[in-house]
Amino acid sequence: MIEIDQLEYVHPGGVPALRGIQVTLAPEQCTALMGPNGSGKTTLARCLNGLLTPSSGTVSGDGVEVTESSLPDIRRRVAMVFQNPDDALVAPTVETDIAFGLENLGLPPAQMRERVQEILEAFHLERYREHPPHLLSGGERQRLAVASAIAVRPDYLILDEPTALLDPGAREELMLLIGKLAREEGLGILHITQSPEEAARADRLLLLNDGQLVGDGAPRTIFSDAPKLDALR
Repeated sequence: MIEIDQLEYVHPGGVPALRGIQVTLAPEQCTALMGPNGSGKTTLARCLNGLLTPSSGTVSGDGVEVTESSLPDIRRRVAMVFQNPDDALVAPTVETDIAFGLENLGLPPAQMRERVQEILEAFHLERYREHPPHLLSGGERQRLAVASAIAVRPDYLILDEPTALLDPGAREELMLLIGKLAREEGLGILHITQSPEEAARADRLLLLNDGQLVGDGAPRTIFSDAPKLDALR
């Protein structure tokens, strides 16, 4: 599990972004995270796999604390997909982008080819195997970003508003695919979203406001608390 213990983060210049976050994220559970713009959602996500270093407090993944020395291990366990897929696509073709993380793990070539093929088929990207990622549509690029993250078999997947730039059809396709793969791969997921419809699909919903955790429960319970939701607007 991911354990977040009294997490604080202060931006350069002294502006606090996270204030005493204390929460545990369970494996094989989909947790949605909502909150107003500037509430600290992305800052929290970036602390979970070491992209940001907390000002105080700790983050641990399955007992491994996020520190500079543990970053390779943590980033294998905790993968992240950003709002803009172009931030994550690094290779000249779809196939080599999926293979990139596997090469870094030192996977034997035969196993790597098998895993790449498996991921290409699962994400309906096989016909684009030799395509440059920048020639794909927005929805296809986001599918590739998720596919590349999942290829290394992480234990947890952090999704930072992955559907925000997609049209409704591509958004629904990606959500169905993520749900299916999460069940099959046994992933713990933290899904940052501004969409109540997407959050309602999660097992659990966290609310963040002004850097503080102000809600934690089943989506149906949280969404029935009108005063709490009104306070976030």
